[in-house]
Amino acid sequence: MKIYVGNLSFDTNEDALRNAFAEHGDVEEVAVITDRETGRPRGFAFVTMPDSAARAAIDALNGKELDGRTLNVNEARAKTDRVGGGGQRRDRW
Repeated sequence: MKIYVGNLSFDTNEDALRNAFAEHGDVEEVAVITDRETGRPRGFAFVTMPDSAARAAIDALNGKELDGRTLNVNEARAKTDRVGGGGQRRDRW
């Protein structure tokens, strides 16, 4: 199961998240999401764990503090297709 972890400190790294979640079961993957342009963390991450361990981690860590921030931890929602947005300007005459 993929878990969304929000409200992270910009100082929180993958190792810190792996250690926090490992107390509740096997951690398969940790991905701290970064800004494409600056490479700086965006304040959220995804952690992948087996279902039973993931549910235990969500129950235990949601609302708990890590690196001075109160975590928002829940099951990740499926990615939706985004419509429109950025891209190239097409106003050449």
